[in-house]
Amino acid sequence: MKTESLSNRVSKTSSASTTLADNVFNQIRTAIVKGELIPGSKVNEPQLSRQYGISRGPLREAIRRLEGCKLVEITPHIGANVISLNRSQTIEIYEIREALESLACRLAAEKSTPKDCHKLRELLTAHEKQIQSENGQLYYQKEGDLDFHYLIIQLSGNARLFTILCEELYHLLRLYRVQTSSKPSRPERAFHEHHQIVDAIENKDAELAALLMRRHISNARKTLINQLDIE
Repeated sequence: MKTESLSNRVSKTSSASTTLADNVFNQIRTAIVKGELIPGSKVNEPQLSRQYGISRGPLREAIRRLEGCKLVEITPHIGANVISLNRSQTIEIYEIREALESLACRLAAEKSTPKDCHKLRELLTAHEKQIQSENGQLYYQKEGDLDFHYLIIQLSGNARLFTILCEELYHLLRLYRVQTSSKPSRPERAFHEHHQIVDAIENKDAELAALLMRRHISNARKTLINQLDIE
């Protein structure tokens, strides 16, 4: 009985530790994506440990997972740094986005139902309220089903495409996207472009939907590269 009781306690402790590590991983990931942790800055383990009330073990596990998301870079004997954006990396990421998300949009136009389009419209209505509450200065989309691009990729019905864009690269892509979401005039322009994309999907015009998505991502790329050139 004692052995079983001890085993149960160990299991509960391990579960609690895992949950704590998951929570801090999610919080730090969001802080990086939103720019609250500055690109290129050192990941300060003692500070984060105090801030999130977590021991160094689970924190380091969270940092390793962030490295897997391409959001931090770990250098042996030196430590971890938040990923920093440079011009060449930006171009590479947006080349991937333009090609793969335009494909996703084409497939979504071919496969979507009126119910799917209604869901997209509802999402954009919620986004419009958010933009208005920020006086047109920010268009920050939460992850998953609250993210317009995520939903489009999901509607493509292509599991391999979803894995690449919504699992392997998702949060790195979100980091780049957030950088453009607060630039003057970009939030309202992006919102207008999203509506045009939904119009094309709703009309089953796959060619136009793909073209509009490619153009939308190209516009975002130009905005971000201009910003990086200024800096």
